[in-house]
Amino acid sequence: MVGPRRAAVVGKPIAHSLSPLIHNAGYAAAGLTGWSYTRIEGAASELPALVAGLGPEWAGLSVTMPGKEAALAVAAEASPVAAAVRAANTLVRRPDGTWYADNTDVAGMVDVLTAAGVTPGATMTVLGAGGTARAALAAAARLDATSVTVVARRPTAIDELSAVARDVAVPLVGAAWDEASAHVHADVVISTVPKGVADPLAGEVRWRPGAVYFDALYDPWPTPLAAAAQAAGCPVVSGLDLLLAQAIGQFEQFTGVPAPVDAMRAALSAARG
Repeated sequence: MVGPRRAAVVGKPIAHSLSPLIHNAGYAAAGLTGWSYTRIEGAASELPALVAGLGPEWAGLSVTMPGKEAALAVAAEASPVAAAVRAANTLVRRPDGTWYADNTDVAGMVDVLTAAGVTPGATMTVLGAGGTARAALAAAARLDATSVTVVARRPTAIDELSAVARDVAVPLVGAAWDEASAHVHADVVISTVPKGVADPLAGEVRWRPGAVYFDALYDPWPTPLAAAAQAAGCPVVSGLDLLLAQAIGQFEQFTGVPAPVDAMRAALSAARG
C-alpha cells in the first residue's frame, strides 16, 4: 500500500505505554515518512470489534494486557510460538486483509536473558502464572532450562500453565505462593507479578551467586526485589529491557525493514532519564 501507514499499542490501561516513543523513533531513523504509531485504550472484549474496524492503512498492532489471548483469537493464522503459549502480543496485517498473530515477548525474553549471562542448562523460578509467565516458559525451553518452578498465588493457575509447558517441552513444577522465598534460589528468577506483590520477598530471598533476576515491571524502578538482587551482586533485567527487545521484532514485522535498534534504544534511554 502506498500512503500513510499506521500501527498502535492496544491495552487497558494504556496511557503509560512507552511503545509509541520506541516505534516512532524507529520510523524516523529508518526514513519511514508517513508512518505513525499511537495508543488505543481497549479491553480484551473490545479487541475483535476494534480490529474489524481498522482500515487498510493499518500495518499492525502491539497488544498488551489484558488482550493477549483475545489477540490470538482474532487472527486468521498464528505463529507456532503464539499458538503454544496461547497468547499473542503482535498482530500483523497481511496483504489479503487478514491478521497474523505472533508473540515477540518470547524471543525478546531470550535475548535479554542471554545478554545478562544466562546459559543453557540453567534452573529457573517464575513468580506468577499469567500471560508473561507463559512467555517465560517458552523462553525457558529455548534456553534449555533443566527445570522451571512456577510459584503461583492460585493453585489452578499451575494447571492452566501445564498445557503450555507440555507444548513447549519444558519441565514444570508448581509451588504455592507462601513457599516463594524457598524457590528463589535458582540460576534465573523471573517475576511476572503485578506491582507490590513480590515486594515482601526482598528481605527473605537468598540469592544464588551469579543468579540473573528479571522483573517484568519498570515503574516504579527498581522494585524492592530488584534492588535486593542488585545489592547481592546479581545481574538484573527490567521490563524496559524486554519492552525494547520485543518491540524490535514487532517493528520488523510491521514495516518489513530492519529495526534501527540504536535509535530505538536511545529514545527509550532518554525517556528513562
